[in-house]
Amino acid sequence: MRTVPKGVMHIPVTPFKEDMAVDYGTFEKLVDWHVKQAPSSLCVILHIAESVSLAKEEHKQLVEIAVRVTDGRVPVIANVSAAGTDQAIDLARHAEKARADAVICISPYYWPVPEEALYEHFVRVATATDLPFMIYNSPIFQGVSLSPKFLVRLIERLPNFIGEKEASHNFEYFIEARRATQAARPEFGLILGVEYMLPSVSMGGVGSMSIAGGAVPRMMQKLYELCACGRFCDALSLQDKASHLWQLFKPEYPAPIKAAMEMMGRPVGPVRGPMRSLTDAQKRKLREELEALSIFDGSEPFGW
Repeated sequence: MRTVPKGVMHIPVTPFKEDMAVDYGTFEKLVDWHVKQAPSSLCVILHIAESVSLAKEEHKQLVEIAVRVTDGRVPVIANVSAAGTDQAIDLARHAEKARADAVICISPYYWPVPEEALYEHFVRVATATDLPFMIYNSPIFQGVSLSPKFLVRLIERLPNFIGEKEASHNFEYFIEARRATQAARPEFGLILGVEYMLPSVSMGGVGSMSIAGGAVPRMMQKLYELCACGRFCDALSLQDKASHLWQLFKPEYPAPIKAAMEMMGRPVGPVRGPMRSLTDAQKRKLREELEALSIFDGSEPFGW
């Protein structure tokens, strides 16, 4: 894998039982369901999958299951983000052993890391394996934005650095990052976080990591296909719908997307604390909003 796959990247959630134990059996079904929706790839045990609430062994077992169930049908990109560099390296080496296709890493949690230390962190994680390496830029959660110059510096140091998930929603940054990275490595891929497919593709991105793909995969695939063909005006109504969905799923996420998946016949259980599952009243409100968007009109897959 020399670049980030083009299209809709799916991000499976982590199913839990009522006692908050990981529901590995349901995760197997969920991974298989996602693969059958023909995504560009799967990014597993990312933050929507409540990675920060998982024990290390739970995380590793879920990666192993994802690779086994996917069985080469689509690439599997394993999240190896951790607060400590050695912890991230351990997850990366495990992902390589499990035969994942690539790894993705965010800046260390909590620590206000200076740029030079952040550079060293990414270099150590990326060089710990031979896997293709992605980084995840999310200034809201990591407290720092990875500048275009920083990306180019990593490209010059790391032959396996293939792309970035860009989640700042700052389109000036996106354009400058694409301009700088394309000059340094033409195959380098930028993929936009969440549902903003139209701006991503129109600005030279490879697609989006889709949370809504767990509920409305056909809509997200259609949105990508229109954008990939340059039919941006035709894509506007679907992009508006996708953006509306993100506004519904964003508060206290991943609880709303888990609730929506249950409404679509794919129950994946509660969320782990400190996050909270939706109340019955919140679920009723969400259902009303989804009905208004015609999500239950039969155009999307129901059940497993």
